[in-house]
Order: sequence, then structure tokens, then C-alpha cells
Amino acid sequence: MVSRPFLALLLPLAVGGCLDAVSTAVHAPFTAVSVAKAPFRAGGKVVDWTTTSQAEADRNSGRRMRKAEEREGRERREWAKHCRGRERASECREYSGFRASG
Repeated sequence: MVSRPFLALLLPLAVGGCLDAVSTAVHAPFTAVSVAKAPFRAGGKVVDWTTTSQAEADRNSGRRMRKAEEREGRERREWAKHCRGRERASECREYSGFRASG
């Protein structure tokens, strides 16, 4: 008996080939070459879905940096508000909270 996780891994390959064969049959004559290419195209799509491109990595990195800078700005504003008029207090001499970079 085949386990369910194994079947789940094979499903995209099986369905991708069927969908490719149907679209090929609609748009062009159905040939042996298109049938032979179908599993490779489906496999390529699975790889595209499971990997992160450099553009996606850059976008995610930029988003993390912006969120960290927003957090630092928010905390610095709260610190400044707390320390107005208390510049001599030990916790108000220098900001020691979250810093977005190193």
C-alpha cells in the first residue's frame, strides 16, 4: 500500500502533465513530443514553486529591514517622550533600546 504523503508528492506531477496535455491539445495538434515534455514542464513548475528567486529574497529582506526601522523609530519616539524633562535620569542619558542595524 502506498502512503498518503507519497501520493501527495506525486499529485502535482500527474496533474501538471494532464493539464499541459489538455492545453496542448487545445492550442496545437496533440503529438508524442508534447506528451514527452509534459512531466518535465510539471517538474520545472514544482521547482519554481519550491525555491526562492533572488528578487523574492531581496524583496523579503527589504521588508524585514523596513519593519525593523519602523520598530526602532517607534521605540525611540516613546523613549524621547518618556525622557522629556528628565534628561539627568540614568535611563534617559542615552538610548539603549532596540536598534534596527548591528
